[in-house]
Amino acid sequence: MNEKIYATLKSAETEDWLDYHVVRPFSYYWAVFFNWFNIHPNTVTILSMIVGVASAAFFIHGSYFYEGTTGLIFNIIAILMLCVADILDCTDGQLARMTGKKSRLGRILDGVAGFVWFFPIYLALLWRFYVNHTIEFGWLGIEDTPQNALIATVVLFVFALFSGMVGFAGQQRLADYYIQVHLFFLKGEKGSELDNSARQQELYDQLPKDAPFYERIFQKSYVDYTLKQERVTPQFQNMLAKLREKYGSLDNIPADIREEIHRNSLSLMKWNGLLTFNFRSAWLFLFCLLDVPVLNFLWEGIAMQMLCWYVNNRHETFCRRIAEKL
Repeated sequence: MNEKIYATLKSAETEDWLDYHVVRPFSYYWAVFFNWFNIHPNTVTILSMIVGVASAAFFIHGSYFYEGTTGLIFNIIAILMLCVADILDCTDGQLARMTGKKSRLGRILDGVAGFVWFFPIYLALLWRFYVNHTIEFGWLGIEDTPQNALIATVVLFVFALFSGMVGFAGQQRLADYYIQVHLFFLKGEKGSELDNSARQQELYDQLPKDAPFYERIFQKSYVDYTLKQERVTPQFQNMLAKLREKYGSLDNIPADIREEIHRNSLSLMKWNGLLTFNFRSAWLFLFCLLDVPVLNFLWEGIAMQMLCWYVNNRHETFCRRIAEKL
């Protein structure tokens, strides 16, 4: 990777192999393209949302087993569109760092982009299961009747709520937080976008009365976003509070403590990376191509949730250990 591309990254330590060697270099040249036309990073983020949401119109179709070659092509188009959405989502950050056009709204938009994609995709997969469920009913020995299809879809809808709201949303939120935590101790406050809910609430309360409604919605949602990140990381919050109490500014933390935090955090980045787009979406693509998208909800709600718990538990453990020594 050349120096120009490297300069647009948050850090090589927080990138997985595919992002570092393929996605980020590709996104860099898109960032150069958008910069040539003076397009703002927030515009690129919104474009990524549109492309990601539009992919649901193709994910709704059964693949080869149900709709033959046409269905397979539709699913491949859906996969390519979601990959393009991810590339654009990476491009906006690199464009912002390249041009210095960083904004609070941009940070908020970037945080919600993935959620905007997957909400309609999940709905599309639910409808897809309602229409095409021969494989799953065959596995379970369920008679394929309209009543059974409706009941099974309702049950799947309930599990999808858990898979999406608790599983996917919580996992993405935690993964993003740990990336910012890592950058915070690696590069300091200026090299990270580590936010806290108290400060976000203050910014929300300071919004002028005539602030656009969408700005209020985004800011309020970001308050909730950061609050949920803090609720699942109590040991980290405690360690952070003790560090500030003992050393004042975090810039005054002794090098040995900073190195211990960095070393422990770095060992988790490879596992944390599995909670982000590349690994997660590979399974979605596989299940859709095999015409069993119902397995994606099970994977998100069980396997990925176990991985999330593992990452969270290990991070909280070393934070508690460090806090006890302060």
